[in-house]
Amino acid sequence: MIKRIDAAEKAIELIKVLKEKHGDLMFYQAGGCCEGTQPQCFEKGGYYQRTGDVCIGTVEGAEFWVDKDLFEYWKHAHFTLTVIDAFGVGGFSLETPLKKTFQIEYRIFTPEEELNLVPVTRIE
Repeated sequence: MIKRIDAAEKAIELIKVLKEKHGDLMFYQAGGCCEGTQPQCFEKGGYYQRTGDVCIGTVEGAEFWVDKDLFEYWKHAHFTLTVIDAFGVGGFSLETPLKKTFQIEYRIFTPEEELNLVPVTRIE
């Protein structure tokens, strides 16, 4: 099965640091506005998803949730979680005090990949 999300090595290293300090984590990727357009990292349960939001997979054991409307727009794309040295929009994400910002890189699935994607989970 083809995963919908992967992570770059630098992102994996940062997640390990954050897990050591905060315990279990989760990610939420919103469509913009108050949450910004970058993925936000929270302590697990620290963000309440809305009905219809979609979990596209896990990164280092942390669920990666996507806003329901954003998922409809990007459901044909693979996400790669990356990190840069920068202060992100809003500053709500756990990596902010470390002067880091998670980002997402996208690529479109091939037709062959589309036939074999890992199923998603939705909030009902």
